[in-house]
Amino acid sequence: MDRDGRPDDRRPRGHGGRCDRRRRYRPPSDTGEALDLGASHLTLTIGFGPSLFDDRFGLAHLRPTALEDLPHFPADNLDPTRGGGDIAVQACADDPQVAVHAIRNLARVAFGTASVRWSQLGFGRTSSTSTSQTTPRNLFGFKDGTNNLKAEDPAALDRSVWIAPPDDQPWLGGGTYLVARRIRMLIEQWDRAVLGEQEAVIGRDKREGAPLGKTHEFDELDLESNGPDGPFIPTTAHVRLASAQHLGGIEILRRGYNFTDGSDGFGHLDAGLFFIAFCRDPLTQFVPMQLALARSDALNEYIQHVGSAVFACPPGPGENEYWGQTLFEA
Repeated sequence: MDRDGRPDDRRPRGHGGRCDRRRRYRPPSDTGEALDLGASHLTLTIGFGPSLFDDRFGLAHLRPTALEDLPHFPADNLDPTRGGGDIAVQACADDPQVAVHAIRNLARVAFGTASVRWSQLGFGRTSSTSTSQTTPRNLFGFKDGTNNLKAEDPAALDRSVWIAPPDDQPWLGGGTYLVARRIRMLIEQWDRAVLGEQEAVIGRDKREGAPLGKTHEFDELDLESNGPDGPFIPTTAHVRLASAQHLGGIEILRRGYNFTDGSDGFGHLDAGLFFIAFCRDPLTQFVPMQLALARSDALNEYIQHVGSAVFACPPGPGENEYWGQTLFEA
């Protein structure tokens, strides 16, 4: 206080004051928007894109064979500014502000070394990955990921998700591949379709999620039985073409999210599915699956694939290790 009893606004003198003044003329060590928030189960997933293994960093000899840019599939309408990249960082949290905070601070500390090429904010998980979870719904209102791989089936995960060291580059053993596809849903067009058309396109009942011709969500797909108008599940239905039965046993782990990015300037929602999947080999799993869908899926009338990327995700770091140590010290 000063002699008149009013607060003294002057900085304290001495060592502490000098340190405080120096801090005022530096950027803060944290951007601050999550200071009052909890961790919200924040997780980070890191992946390396094909372009990281060019001639810039001396990593070409360590590039995995399966790490190739995805081909251009029929009906793709890709925006080149929404794909590719050297490094992928996926932040997931119960509170989206915490997830954005993580990405923002990583981008800040990388200034001068790396920059953000593209980003996507998603919400509302669109696939269950555990038998304890209720199957969520996508923006078309259908349950999504009923037949997804589950954490309670480690043998299936070992077979279809996790990379074994002998598969390819030893540094990637225990890791996986991340495939990302930004899929815009033509919401207004879909909302005008009658219920019978929607269910025929998907191949499931909209309310319960049961395969057409069955009663309950988790009833097995029946691709052989016919109703009065042909197969219960039409030959162009999405669930048929994406099923392991149709694809000779191919399975992937889906872990996508809904997104809504305002409108497109023409009164239409820019919304859809930010599809994320993990697989052991994208060339033998995702590519044939997407080719089957791109060629024949009735859902193509109501969606557009506008972004695409693939990344190799190394195994998670152990104690006193950093992300990608198996690669950068190989």
